[in-house]
Amino acid sequence: MIKSIKIGALAAAGAIALAACSGSSGSSSLVVGTDLPLQGASADASTATNNAVALYLEQQGGKAGSYTVTIKQYDNSTAAKGAWDDAQCAKNAQDHVANAAEVAVMGTYNSGCAKIELPVLNQDPTGPMLMVSHANTNPGLTVAWDPGEPEKFYPSGVRNYARVIPNDIYQGTADAQFAFQDRKVTKCAVLNDTQTYGQGIAKAFADEFAKQGGTVVINEGWDAKQPSYTALFQKIKAAGADCVFFGGIYDNNGGQLMKDSVAVLGDNKTFFKMAPDGFSGYPDLQGMPEGEGLYMSFAGKSLNGMVKAGGNGGKFIADYKTKYGVDPASSYSIYGASAMQIIMKAIAASDGTRKGVNAALLGGSTPVCLTDAESITGVGFCIDPATGDVDKKSVTIQTMTGGAETDLQVWDIK
Repeated sequence: MIKSIKIGALAAAGAIALAACSGSSGSSSLVVGTDLPLQGASADASTATNNAVALYLEQQGGKAGSYTVTIKQYDNSTAAKGAWDDAQCAKNAQDHVANAAEVAVMGTYNSGCAKIELPVLNQDPTGPMLMVSHANTNPGLTVAWDPGEPEKFYPSGVRNYARVIPNDIYQGTADAQFAFQDRKVTKCAVLNDTQTYGQGIAKAFADEFAKQGGTVVINEGWDAKQPSYTALFQKIKAAGADCVFFGGIYDNNGGQLMKDSVAVLGDNKTFFKMAPDGFSGYPDLQGMPEGEGLYMSFAGKSLNGMVKAGGNGGKFIADYKTKYGVDPASSYSIYGASAMQIIMKAIAASDGTRKGVNAALLGGSTPVCLTDAESITGVGFCIDPATGDVDKKSVTIQTMTGGAETDLQVWDIK
């Protein structure tokens, strides 16, 4: 878990180190940074996201209005950790601000990393510097959640963060309603990976599951460094659970977690197990026999749904395969292009400065919107200028079938 005192310390250090830096001054050639974990289990999804962002920019001729735009890729992971890293996120935040040509950030993938970077970008003396995420879902980035949130991420008092997918209040709620109403499970063990995203989605699921009339028989974290979770699942079995919800990211030893859950509780077709989008887009999980039948959710429209619907989303996925020779590894990769689309729209409407780009998207009274006809995903949406949240709240329920994340239905929160 990322403690608030640690966030404050990292943000303060970044602000001090960057106080003398000068940012973009309205040049006609601008840079957008992508900030993703390029090593470890998320590498495939992050590479696909960078590819999708690059493809979208290429299709726009590298132009946003009168501005020429290029991309600079940042890696917020380390080889030693094999996932996003607190210190690397803090360094990236300083590097974003120090790059005078850079006017916005597309990312991050992990909510915990965003919570470290945001206060630094927010205090940029030439900004704030805009961040638009394709995958952060922790509610506290935009609305009241944990103590001091979201205000502590915006020390300047000006918002500079938006996302193109709904937050976990909606995904966790939809998952719990699906489990209780559709799958008829009544006693659920709710696990989290002890990180920001995992704790948030687990809390949202547990709260709604209890509200629906179900019983949360176990609610605790799993240690990503454990070599075995047999004892944990034996405890869950003894508690009489008929459901397990994995709140977290697959990077945190999700493979071992899945193997041990099947060994103790049975396969996913006989014992209900569900994971949120933190388990989405991992070839390792897709190829694992123990992943078969796992219920999953995605905060938005999935790759499977975009292909079936055709339209812009289906066309963009086809274009991606033509250019790169493979399908995108994750639904979030297309939402990376969607986040880039919003950033480009803000750049086109701005004076080319960091402050101007941010103001073009946030802080005004009129939402910035994409219609169905122009949205790269084929689904139009608007960004709330006060919070940075998206107005579309659809959640796709999926199941792992034949190694593929296959749509079951779009769940409308009841």
